[in-house]
Amino acid sequence: MSSTFDGLAAKLDQDPDWPKIYMFKFIIPNDNQKLAKTEALFGEGAQVSINESRTGKYLSITAKEMMMNPKEVIAKYEDATKIEGLISL
Repeated sequence: MSSTFDGLAAKLDQDPDWPKIYMFKFIIPNDNQKLAKTEALFGEGAQVSINESRTGKYLSITAKEMMMNPKEVIAKYEDATKIEGLISL
């Protein structure tokens, strides 16, 4: 597991309520390829909403998906770091 996410992993490990629906929030540049890659992080059952920034330069993406355990959450964030320009909130 990446040390970048150690704090989050520790916090998630303290939560006894797994599996649960987890909410991910990202900001990406308004680019169709980056949007497609970000949407591809999530499965068919995920609820994904996309909002454009006031200037149209960025997209805000909120995704809710059933996660079985904290390791699945961390794996999603690690996959997301491979998308250039993506910011995790």
